[in-house]
Amino acid sequence: MADLVAEVVPAEEIQARVAELGRAITEDYQGRSPILVGVLTGSLWFLADLVRRIDLEVEVDFLLLNRFGEGGRIRIATDTATPLVGRDVILVEDIVDTGLTLTVLRRLLEEREPASLAAVALLDKTSRRLVDVPLEYRGFEVGDEFLVGYGLDFAGRYRNLPSLWVVLDLPAFTEDPLRLARLVHRVG
Repeated sequence: MADLVAEVVPAEEIQARVAELGRAITEDYQGRSPILVGVLTGSLWFLADLVRRIDLEVEVDFLLLNRFGEGGRIRIATDTATPLVGRDVILVEDIVDTGLTLTVLRRLLEEREPASLAAVALLDKTSRRLVDVPLEYRGFEVGDEFLVGYGLDFAGRYRNLPSLWVVLDLPAFTEDPLRLARLVHRVG
């Protein structure tokens, strides 16, 4: 089992970093009431913990994206319910990889004329970046590994893990995705 997956960021380390990000946002947005816009579904865990660490009046809203076509074109499947004009908007992502999605999102949100726009991501895969995109707040820089836990999934599984795990042997994991469940949940 150890050759298939390994815990890479324990829950305590994630929570400590989320607290640091919350303090930084609190300091940067003193006197303002930002709206945090989570990109569903992966950011939900991070966003829930982050807003509890921001010592300001904040609002929360969500976007849900769909990808379609050969080029992986992005469209908004579910839009924010709150108007963003004149608001301080903080876009919350679970992970920034190539930067393409974040670039599209920033462009879409900038068209709504917010007072300011910033992005925070729990994970940043800078080694995979294809476009240079601003990321004002970053939890952890990670490599090109396949990760699960704390909002990141494999075929819908493992989002609920409080820590992050790296999949060391993706073909073997794909053949038996319940191996991690047997390890962490003691499932038969």
